[in-house]
Amino acid sequence: MEAMYRTYEDMPKIKLPLGQEVKISDSTIRDGAQMPGIVLKKAHKLRIHDYLHEIGIEKIEAFLYNERDRSAVREMLDRGYEVPEVTAWARAVPKDIDLAIDMDGIEETGILMSVSDVHIFDKMGLKSREEAEEKYLSALQYAIDHGLRVRCHLEDVTRADVKGFVIPFVKKIVERAPDAIIRVCDTLNYGLPFPEVDLPYSIPKMIKLLKDVGVKNIETHVHDDFGLGLTNTLAGYWYGANWSNLTFLGIGERAGNTEMEKTLIFLMCRVEGFQKYNPKSLVKFAEYMEEEIGVRVPRNKAIVGKNVFAHESGIHAAGIIKNPFTYEPFPPELVGGKRELMIGDSSGTEVIRYKVEETLRELMHLELSIDKNDPRVKSIQRDIQKLYDEETRVSCISDEELRAYVEKYFMLEPIVEKEISKKEE
Repeated sequence: MEAMYRTYEDMPKIKLPLGQEVKISDSTIRDGAQMPGIVLKKAHKLRIHDYLHEIGIEKIEAFLYNERDRSAVREMLDRGYEVPEVTAWARAVPKDIDLAIDMDGIEETGILMSVSDVHIFDKMGLKSREEAEEKYLSALQYAIDHGLRVRCHLEDVTRADVKGFVIPFVKKIVERAPDAIIRVCDTLNYGLPFPEVDLPYSIPKMIKLLKDVGVKNIETHVHDDFGLGLTNTLAGYWYGANWSNLTFLGIGERAGNTEMEKTLIFLMCRVEGFQKYNPKSLVKFAEYMEEEIGVRVPRNKAIVGKNVFAHESGIHAAGIIKNPFTYEPFPPELVGGKRELMIGDSSGTEVIRYKVEETLRELMHLELSIDKNDPRVKSIQRDIQKLYDEETRVSCISDEELRAYVEKYFMLEPIVEKEISKKEE
């Protein structure tokens, strides 16, 4: 018999080609906090840490530069969560690494290692690539000597000389720290997810080269300047990366970073083996970010936007009523969302019928079955369409307004008709 795809469970899942275990690290309170126009207070950082713990994200990274940062990190460590592991971030200088060494409970630090010429010469003012390499390896050795695990952040690698500088440099890192995580930073989103593209742009080619020189742990960190954050992150996983570094809602500098919630739900819904995460608080998490921190969440934002499970058009709403799988890629409960059927200028009688039944249940506590061709349903649709025809209405019909229509056509009219018939008798 041919396969039937009529439920979420029917849909086959994709397998990661290399079958590696994949994990997520989060940079919402580090890179995300650098988003212009927002300020993350200590309480915000702690609540974000709690949400990441509920979801099951494996790591979080934090700055340690001022007492506010350090105080927040101390409280995170005091919570004693197994996940996310709290890790540090440092520039390639001993005084930054000392901050991680001095923070009891921190066992891993990232080290910034800018590898493009524009960063080495223009940003950092160094005289040569060799000088940059020496600086980075010295910082790496300092961290290792003080017992820290290391993450090497190859900043702006998609604009660097990969074969001439990056790969020989990474070989030296691996000699010193075989288990180091090499972070592929697509800093300005010049990377592409295609294996056929030349270096430095091809994320697949770059991941393969790193694996070929013995890198065990590869992490992607992709900004979204060209809107390719998620695709490059997934390409990283597909070709052998075992970590991705993300931010919730994609917050961060400029166009932000790859979104944690999109990556997470793609993995959970579409790829085999990712039931270790618990995404039920994602919608609440997004509401917290909007209400408490001021990060605006567009209505049509994938996964957590208010419109993700809202249906208005006649064809869509009718399909959802019959089988939610028709027009919803995953059930709203998965992320803590709620389905909404809305009445607007493109709504048909099916959604009005459904909403009328819902309203009558609330008003009369009765389970009633209404036909979509019921003249009263048609009358409500006619009244609503008239509002839009006059072009005075620019929003959906609220539940309160629909209740008034239901009272008018389903509860008051029969009473009026009865009174008229009595008088005629």
